[in-house]
Amino acid sequence: MDKLPQALVIVLNWNGLSDTLECLESLSHLDYPAYEVVVVDNGSADGSVSVIREQLPAITVIENEENLGYAGGNNVGLRYALAQKADYALLLNNDTMVDSALLRLLVEASEANLFVGIVGPTIYYHARPNTIWSAGGAIDWKRGSTRMVGLNEQDVGQFGKKPREVDFVTGCALLVRMKAVETAGELDERFFMYYEETEWCVRIARAGYRIMHVPQAKMWHKISPEAQVDSPFVRYYMTRNRLLFLKATGATMRVWLHTLFAEYLRILISWSVGPKRRCMRAQRDIMVIALRDYFSKRLGKAPIGWKG
Repeated sequence: MDKLPQALVIVLNWNGLSDTLECLESLSHLDYPAYEVVVVDNGSADGSVSVIREQLPAITVIENEENLGYAGGNNVGLRYALAQKADYALLLNNDTMVDSALLRLLVEASEANLFVGIVGPTIYYHARPNTIWSAGGAIDWKRGSTRMVGLNEQDVGQFGKKPREVDFVTGCALLVRMKAVETAGELDERFFMYYEETEWCVRIARAGYRIMHVPQAKMWHKISPEAQVDSPFVRYYMTRNRLLFLKATGATMRVWLHTLFAEYLRILISWSVGPKRRCMRAQRDIMVIALRDYFSKRLGKAPIGWKG
């Protein structure tokens, strides 16, 4: 029998001990035998490292002294995967629960074609187990915007059973071929969080690899879209990093004009003089700070005192 490709599962933790332990428990039931789990801790202050080491001594824990964000934290894990000579790395959010067949199906989809660089599963809401959060992602290159395919749809088999090509895979669960990382490079740490996996998928695709969604691979994400909409640091990073994404991918002037004037300026005016101006004043101010920081080249972690 041929040797199975070795996969390294990277679980990034930042003050999320309870979720991380549940995620690790679900990973222990994977039916793919050739894998190792590593927890990369981003400077947690909740005792995560000591508890994980005590309760799960077989799992490798890498400690970062500070919060390096999604990009920086996962890059630490990717470097470990390279050092371990892993064939694949699965980047996995800690607030997720995986189906036992997830890793096997993702690896099989990748092994079917050497030009597949990244694959991702169907991701459902944890609180609504049959409602899709992501079945891959799509990029509108005319407007410079992105969206989750299948968002809020009930799964009735609409995406079939075979892997299908998509523009990007969300970093919530992303299996990457390590040879693709060696070719295209690591995640861009200027993003810190949000849009970094989308830019990475574009960069890896431009290096000659395919990005695929594997419908039969399944997992569940403890995400609240409503909470994200109201989050100031999500608003900050999504506003600033969309512009960084446009810059990194070489978007046309038409796309820049649409983003800055047809969308951002319109929103700012609406939140300044429209009927929502009072309740959206804080969000407006966050957008202004994000735009200022992008054009001042203040990238990476937000240089303001928000959580995150």
